[in-house]
Amino acid sequence: MPAALALAGALTLGTAHAYTLEEFTFEDPSQTTEFRDLIGELRCLVCQNESLAGSQASVAQDLRNEVYRMMQEGKTRDEVVDFLVARYGDFVLYEPPIKPSTYFLWFGPFIFFALGGFLLMRAIQRKKAEPEQDLSDAERARLQQLLADTNKKD
Repeated sequence: MPAALALAGALTLGTAHAYTLEEFTFEDPSQTTEFRDLIGELRCLVCQNESLAGSQASVAQDLRNEVYRMMQEGKTRDEVVDFLVARYGDFVLYEPPIKPSTYFLWFGPFIFFALGGFLLMRAIQRKKAEPEQDLSDAERARLQQLLADTNKKD
């Protein structure tokens, strides 16, 4: 049984990257290069940070086929990108344009980093500003008693 599972796993992993770009042929080699570049710059809609070129998802295959069809029809790169953005939004682009709806994507990390740095500096300054408090006589006596009790047990 373990051998059968190992064989099934090996066969499954062996076919995971069976997709190749050779199934998309163009008459002009420059179109092939443009196609490869374009699907490398477009994001798979269901994968985490994977391009259409690298994704094995069926949605990615459908989008590759759509891009291929549009390029075969003579559509320009901009027309293909505009179509996909109109249909799926700026998420399909790895580098969405800077506009009000994407400000958070572009500037959010810097804002959070600056805010975190500011809060960290404030906490450090506040900690430095706190005066150290000496122990009262009662606290000092209690501490001595606890230390003596601990030493007796050892």
